[in-house]
Amino acid sequence: MRICLITPEPDHPLLAAAAGLLRAAGHGVDSLDPGAGAGLPAQASPADAYLLKSRTPQALALARELERRGAPVVNSAAATALCQDRTAMAELAARAGLPFAATRTHDSLGVWAASGDPLPGGPVVVKSRHSRRHDLVARVDDAARLRELAVRWPQEPVVVQDFAPNSGWDHKLWAVGGRVFAALRRSELSPQGRGATLPLALAELPHGWEELVRRIGDVFALDVYGVDVIDTGDGAPLVVDVNAFPGIRGQDGAAESLAGLALARAAAHRG
Repeated sequence: MRICLITPEPDHPLLAAAAGLLRAAGHGVDSLDPGAGAGLPAQASPADAYLLKSRTPQALALARELERRGAPVVNSAAATALCQDRTAMAELAARAGLPFAATRTHDSLGVWAASGDPLPGGPVVVKSRHSRRHDLVARVDDAARLRELAVRWPQEPVVVQDFAPNSGWDHKLWAVGGRVFAALRRSELSPQGRGATLPLALAELPHGWEELVRRIGDVFALDVYGVDVIDTGDGAPLVVDVNAFPGIRGQDGAAESLAGLALARAAAHRG
């Protein structure tokens, strides 16, 4: 089988480990960097499966072209793009009845901050509508803090979620081909910063959370994804974000699961 990685970072620990396993088993692995102008020549023979570990417009365009030609791409371009739009994400989750944080959208942070009384109900979490590296994620307790953010991000489309009291720790949950992994990490809203990611056994998750992660994969049509969940008390989950193809660092078995998923998709395509 020949597997291709769509990424500018083929040496990412998860990808590198999975590629090593595939090569050791006699399979071919190469990569395409869409940001460097890499594309698929019109007459080139496609790989048996592609792993889309990039969310740039160039990467999504390449993935769509591969799908048009009939090649399997994990995750699909459509599923990856949906997870970049936090408004669309929240709308889909609500339609599916998932315990997702209620989300409101404003086209411009600056315009919203300048309107009347934008914070009538207490603290909120403000995020960039479009998920990307170094995007905006901040807790806002008062109008002064909101105006401060608006100075830095005046034109930014944002989503707003009511702040849910919690322990200050995020449950970082991931799935690769149906296998779930878990860890704890301090919230990025914490004054102490995120700190280290702490491993968490699945048996330590509240009842039903593992099944919730798998259901999210079905709803969002994802095979490799991350789910950020906070415990709002007595094990009640609140989903605050879904990510397509996150890094999943330091999780034993993740590389094996990714390699197995790639081969399964390649075999299904050949079959």
